[in-house]
Amino acid sequence: MMNTEPFNLNLARRRFLMNSSCSVASYALASMLEKEGLIASEKNATNPLSPKDSHFPGTAKNCIFIFLAGGPSQIDLYDPKPKLQELNGQPLPKELTEKVRFAFINKETATLSGSPRKFTKSGECGTEFSDLLPNIATCADDIALIRSMYTEQFNHHPAQLMMNTGVGRFGRPSVGSWLTYGLGSQSNNLPGYVVLTAGRGASGGASLWSSGSLPSTYAGVLFRNQGEPVLNLNNPPGITPTMQRSGLEAITKLNNEQLAATGDDEIASRIASYELAFQMQSSAPELIELSSETKETQEAYGVNRKGDAKTGKRGGGADAEAAFARNCLLARRMVERGVRFVNLYHASWDHHSGLDAGIKRNAGIVDQPVAALLKDLKQRGLLDSTLVVMAGEFGRTPLGENRTGSKAVTGRDHHPGAFSLWMAGGGVKGGQVIGKTTELGWSVEEAPVHINDFHATLLHLFGLNHLKLAQNFGGLDIRLTNVGGKVVDKLIA
Repeated sequence: MMNTEPFNLNLARRRFLMNSSCSVASYALASMLEKEGLIASEKNATNPLSPKDSHFPGTAKNCIFIFLAGGPSQIDLYDPKPKLQELNGQPLPKELTEKVRFAFINKETATLSGSPRKFTKSGECGTEFSDLLPNIATCADDIALIRSMYTEQFNHHPAQLMMNTGVGRFGRPSVGSWLTYGLGSQSNNLPGYVVLTAGRGASGGASLWSSGSLPSTYAGVLFRNQGEPVLNLNNPPGITPTMQRSGLEAITKLNNEQLAATGDDEIASRIASYELAFQMQSSAPELIELSSETKETQEAYGVNRKGDAKTGKRGGGADAEAAFARNCLLARRMVERGVRFVNLYHASWDHHSGLDAGIKRNAGIVDQPVAALLKDLKQRGLLDSTLVVMAGEFGRTPLGENRTGSKAVTGRDHHPGAFSLWMAGGGVKGGQVIGKTTELGWSVEEAPVHINDFHATLLHLFGLNHLKLAQNFGGLDIRLTNVGGKVVDKLIA
């Protein structure tokens, strides 16, 4: 039907200007939201790390997972056993060890080994910590200590896989991979999942931060804490940023065409990885440059500490103290910049012998910077949204290790049946102890927590239902908690 209204030039001009201004405002708003990662652009619409909604509102946004590879002795750090000290040197009843597997102990002649450590009630909550952890003890009111952890794995690599991936065998995605798969990343110019190491290195190696069956973009990215942050990140001589950008755009165009034709998730991962690497060339060097941190902050973490590699050699060389402290400070800087999951690995806590000197050295490496990290996050208002975990793959026996051929008993064997770990921040109810072990520390007596339960709780804090966060692979729905897992409600604030 023809419009018979007379043409009004002023009205048309006003309508044009109004519509144009709305379009410009809409475009500006979209650009702002895209920059903040709240909507997807054409460029990042296929980015696997784009932010995603959780299943329900969570309290945690980021996680710093400190992994003490080798199996730290809970008896000497977290779980005081006066009765064990009283019965030091006596044999354990045979019915307790009859069906138990040991890595090295000769159980026919093994005897109980008490701890020389002194435990002190700390904070208003009164949680007892060893004298080896005086700084972490000052954070007792923020820490939920679980003394009733257990696992089925009693050798290092399977047990490390169990703690890091939920299953004691190769091929499963790690915790950090599951979180970035479920929630994406908050950062546009840093990986969603970063790994930092200090000490000798975990025996599980890169299998502990693998993406497993998930696309490779969800794997942990190993950073160095000095020098070039990621190997081969910088351009070779003669390649300018303009040249690199042009090449990247051409590669991205080809990859997008292949992605449209095949729908292969790995192509989307490849596109995202190329773009991220380009962005990281400016963001990563700035990240590891600590000159912007105050002298007081650097001293609190101990980034310039000197170590003694002659004692406790398993903890690493003379630079292990400074390296681990630097990693803790970098972890805080990464969380500030939106990195979803940061793994800090320190090894080795595998004290089959030389326990006294070894655990003193290792505890000295981690105690000051971890406490500084907790206090720094809290002071900056980040602890409420940042979950901090400190754990190993299993604990150590209350029996002294008496392997055949050893003249002295100076260490402890692997002990999966009862060990400790702690959590703080991110919606965890601090100032409490969960669970209890028997008076000799042999087994869990109260409120057992399996590693799958721990993982279910961790995901819950991020607003993820561990039963729904799954991937169909090989005809099966696999998940971090495997075929088990239940949320430990007492841990939730």
